[in-house]
Amino acid sequence: MSAVEDHAGAWTIEDVLALEDDGKHRFELWGDALVMSPAAGFKHQRASRRLANLLEAAAEAAGAPVEVLEAVNVVLPSGMCVPDIAVVENAAAATDPVTVDAEAVWLVVEIVSPSPAGRRIDRMVKPLLYAEGVIPGYWRLELQPVPELVVAEWQDGRYVERLVAEPNRTTLIEKPFPVSVDPMDLVRPARG
Repeated sequence: MSAVEDHAGAWTIEDVLALEDDGKHRFELWGDALVMSPAAGFKHQRASRRLANLLEAAAEAAGAPVEVLEAVNVVLPSGMCVPDIAVVENAAAATDPVTVDAEAVWLVVEIVSPSPAGRRIDRMVKPLLYAEGVIPGYWRLELQPVPELVVAEWQDGRYVERLVAEPNRTTLIEKPFPVSVDPMDLVRPARG
């Protein structure tokens, strides 16, 4: 039996962090429940890396005291999530921690899963969890039917959508620092 199958009772952050990384799943904690999601596909991975690179270059150009990281453990009031991308204060990332508290996160990005359950989670559940942590920005990259980036800001306890970056059009997003994005460029396969 695995450590997941052997576990009895409510899960804690410590329990989740003690699980062995099998390279096939992401482990999150929602309340006291363990949530496992499968590894992402190529389009998702490509978009995540390219968007993280864009954010990193934009943060550097703006002189923002942050680090852009992929798939890090963000501790929230009711658990722990692993966003596809997180923009984290330098000081919080400097000691190479295993987790980061929500207070040190400027922005989280989720790339929407193609499964119906994954779409509901990224569109409905994750924004509620991140809003509890008062993370200023939540971006959601939709891959289907066409790539578009939904940009939302925390306001009065929830996320309010501010703009949608559409495919084949470069859009300037001002917060948390200026960055220009064409969602189609994030998913287009490499040439040659």
